[in-house]
Amino acid sequence: MTPVSGVARMTLVLVVLAAGLARAASADPPQSALDPGPGLHPADIGIVANVVEPLSLAIADYYQWRRGIPARNVVRVNLGRNVDVLSAGDFARVKALVDRELPSSVQALALTWTRPYRVDCMSITSAFAFGFDLRACADGCQPTLPSPYYDSASRRPWQEFGMRPAMSIAARDLPQAKALIERGLRADRSAPRGTAYLLDTADSARNARASGYSLARRAAGGRLQVEIVKGDYLEDRRDVLLYETGVANVPKLTTNRFLSGAIADHLTSFGGQLFGKSQMSSLRWLEAGATGSYGTVLEPCAFTGKFPNPGILLKHYLAGETLIESYWKSVAMPGQGLFIGEPLANPYGGMR
Repeated sequence: MTPVSGVARMTLVLVVLAAGLARAASADPPQSALDPGPGLHPADIGIVANVVEPLSLAIADYYQWRRGIPARNVVRVNLGRNVDVLSAGDFARVKALVDRELPSSVQALALTWTRPYRVDCMSITSAFAFGFDLRACADGCQPTLPSPYYDSASRRPWQEFGMRPAMSIAARDLPQAKALIERGLRADRSAPRGTAYLLDTADSARNARASGYSLARRAAGGRLQVEIVKGDYLEDRRDVLLYETGVANVPKLTTNRFLSGAIADHLTSFGGQLFGKSQMSSLRWLEAGATGSYGTVLEPCAFTGKFPNPGILLKHYLAGETLIESYWKSVAMPGQGLFIGEPLANPYGGMR
């Protein structure tokens, strides 16, 4: 990292109703999925699946069912298999198909794969959001295209900004993907009394966010405990709702308990390279129990605007917005950043 949510008739009705419910029990989505609160709703989400990848198709089917997303909101595209990086040209054809096939009511996207995670010099989530744009890339230590969605009051980003924020439901296998989706469902309207842990680390190149931690405590407004920890990592904490740190590799992840709807990330260069080896993959956070994470796919340098701002994230999450809305609104320059997790998780929906 380079610095910078009549009796007989009635009896007959109840019998018929019970029979109908029994027949539908294996197919109806949970009520929480149908009424998630004031943020984005299932009808607002489009699902994009990779037609040649069985795991992607299986995740798409499960997510559509569990969240009650309309079938018309599902698009299947061909991204190839075991591809980490798409070319800008190949992506342009896929993006045109998605934009053509999705209803205009769709405001955000759930991508149901882990690979590819990049389009040339952009993350794939940002490429789907904005379209491929070289201004979202950086040649060296440079700022990148600012997001109009950043810290906005927008509820309809497609209508207002011509963009659909995207998040990858990333997992190595179907059981992990199902577990992630279930965490998102459990989070809805749960109003967890957890803690936001903000770590002030010894890694000067990656500790750039620490100077803004006091603003995060103010944003929580007493609704959530915010603990600023002097150290590089947490160990044996049982109430983690937010965990943000700045190191290349984070130990002891599995000793902590992440609440449903928890968000966690580490400021480092290549966390978004989900199968990279030099630094910890952001996927590790989800495998440890978080519901959302973020990482950059190419060297971002230590621009705080290229990483989640914890104060802005908490402001929107505690106001009842979904994970995808809150996370996206917390990053000023997201072109190189990959968002992963369960988009509709909404712990504070309907709780204001």
